[in-house]
Amino acid sequence: QVHLVESGGGLVQAGGSLRLSCTASGRTFTFSNYAMAWFRQAPGKPREFVATISRNFGITSYADSVKGRFTISRDNAKNTVYLQINSLKPEDTAVYYCAGRFARYGGDDQNAYDYWGQGTQVTVSS
Repeated sequence: QVHLVESGGGLVQAGGSLRLSCTASGRTFTFSNYAMAWFRQAPGKPREFVATISRNFGITSYADSVKGRFTISRDNAKNTVYLQINSLKPEDTAVYYCAGRFARYGGDDQNAYDYWGQGTQVTVSS
């Protein structure tokens, strides 16, 4: 059984920052074998890709809407992936999910990911 648990969401004013964390656990789960990603789902909208990081060497990719404001990183020793969110906008309001894919690179296709967390709510007030 694999568990991904997100934390760090909350209510923040526009222009503020948050750091989301996602910690993975599981008896047979080797975190460093998985590319990791963040997706988000705003109210009434489909879930969308935010960012991904390769399982080694920290190669990252971002959705155009978050480039320059969001930073994904990981600490394989702590089985944790992070999403630093700066200059928050009301349109960033969403439930943020982390996901893991047993591959070197994750990509932006959510159907390719093997494991998902339950999500953490980010609400940005104007």
